[in-house]
Amino acid sequence: MTQPLIEARGLCVRLGAQEVLHDVSLKVDPGEIVTILGPNGSGKSTLLRALLGILRPEHGGITRKPGLAVGYVPQKLHIDRTLPLTARRFLSLPQRHGKAETEAMLTRVGVPEVADRPMTGLSGGQFQRVLLARALLTRPELLMLDEPTQGLDQPGEAAFYRLIDEVRRDTGAAVLMVSHDLHVVMSASDRVICLNGHVCCEGTPRVVSNAPEYRALFGLGTQGALALYQHVHDHDHTHGHDHEHSHGHDHGHGPSHAEHDHA
Repeated sequence: MTQPLIEARGLCVRLGAQEVLHDVSLKVDPGEIVTILGPNGSGKSTLLRALLGILRPEHGGITRKPGLAVGYVPQKLHIDRTLPLTARRFLSLPQRHGKAETEAMLTRVGVPEVADRPMTGLSGGQFQRVLLARALLTRPELLMLDEPTQGLDQPGEAAFYRLIDEVRRDTGAAVLMVSHDLHVVMSASDRVICLNGHVCCEGTPRVVSNAPEYRALFGLGTQGALALYQHVHDHDHTHGHDHEHSHGHDHGHGPSHAEHDHA
């Protein structure tokens, strides 16, 4: 049995007096793309921050593969416009990388021309690709992306997600991303997790889009998203997750020999 890269069991997270996440369990296996989907305020970004170790859960535990390398692309990153920070220099923060390495990575993500441009002068799409390049310089086994296409137009979103899929194919890295883009989720994901403070349902896009919990969150108008999924993604994934999980039962992930981070 393949050991998950990261697994959360029964996570409960409070922010102040509010319980933002309740009894959340999930895992990410090597090489798969998993998308966390949910309305605003559903705890998606909070879950990512807990998995990254930025937030400490009140209950539950997180198991990581020993030595797991994680690359992170945040939802937003503010850079002071008065800082003369070029893309090349940004890629060497906090860990220095050579000129050849940074230029090769910028080429890999499709923006070789921005190396000596100030970060504050980049377009939204260029900025996100530089953030991705920075994450990839860590040679991650797992990429975590928090709504990475926020603020991009639809062609920009589609191009970015195509790039993510190429990176997954080329490097073998797994991807865990938070998204609000229903149509893209259906074409880009192996597995979808619907979150609204707890896991409402999970499974392949085809299974989840027909789940009552998904319909309750996003309405019946999402069949267009499913149609796009069926058109673009007409082959079968073999990750073994082609079934729906409803919140409230044991996900049955067996124990593994790995590092443990318990709250």
